[in-house]
Amino acid sequence: MPIHDQGYRRYGGSRAGTGRSWAVIASAGIRTFLGRKALLGLLLISWFPFFIRAIQIYAAANLPQAAFLAPTPETFRQFLDQQEIFVFFITVYVGAGLIANDRRANALQIYLSKPLTRAEYVFGKLAILVAFLLLITWVPAIVLLMVQIAFAGNFTFFSNNVFLFPAITVFSFVQVVMVSTAMLALSSLSNSSRYVGILYAALIFFSQALYGVLTFVTGGSTIAWVSLSADLAQVGNAIFRLPPRYETPLPVSFLMVVGLVVVSGIILEKRVRGVEVVA
Repeated sequence: MPIHDQGYRRYGGSRAGTGRSWAVIASAGIRTFLGRKALLGLLLISWFPFFIRAIQIYAAANLPQAAFLAPTPETFRQFLDQQEIFVFFITVYVGAGLIANDRRANALQIYLSKPLTRAEYVFGKLAILVAFLLLITWVPAIVLLMVQIAFAGNFTFFSNNVFLFPAITVFSFVQVVMVSTAMLALSSLSNSSRYVGILYAALIFFSQALYGVLTFVTGGSTIAWVSLSADLAQVGNAIFRLPPRYETPLPVSFLMVVGLVVVSGIILEKRVRGVEVVA
């Protein structure tokens, strides 16, 4: 019977570069969600406001009697406001189970037993939600800006409002990062994606309801910082060079947005572990 040498052998396979594992998680997650008809339908519906705005821009450029429909910087800010309802639904649909489902299936132990860091795991999951949210915020807003240039047949509007491209980009990323990190943090707190969706809805609507009550009591909007939606709106208006919506100082609203992201990061650092520690 032959005896095979079991001594040391050099590894003959290819080595994957470090720090790229998140892309595998992100691409696999995106492909999985793109296979769901419900999500594709929701994405299609979320583009309806874009088509309506495109018709408005076309009419303003080609019909003299529709000149009052001519776009302004506020038009693009309003468009992103309209997308907030779709941001909410897609955040819940895509984000609620990103970590919760892995916790329910005890998959975190499998993920983190591989040459994969917690940061790569979190970033890969975050990239899934960010990709879909940018698809309904940044992408249609930028395309709408290009549509305006095409229908107008000149760069006059764009040259007069050249800040719109960075404004759309910065605000879209601020919004997407804020809601994505918050949802991912909530997803890490539970094994039930349904419960996570309820928690996220409660976070958004309770903060808005609390602001409404406090506004009624105080008679002013200085307390608007308690509402996450109001904080985002205040920051958004500043980015688009529009008057503030509330009396809350801009730095306070900005700190609330940053604070939410930081707190979400701390929660993720504590909750995403390969071994569940029970005190």
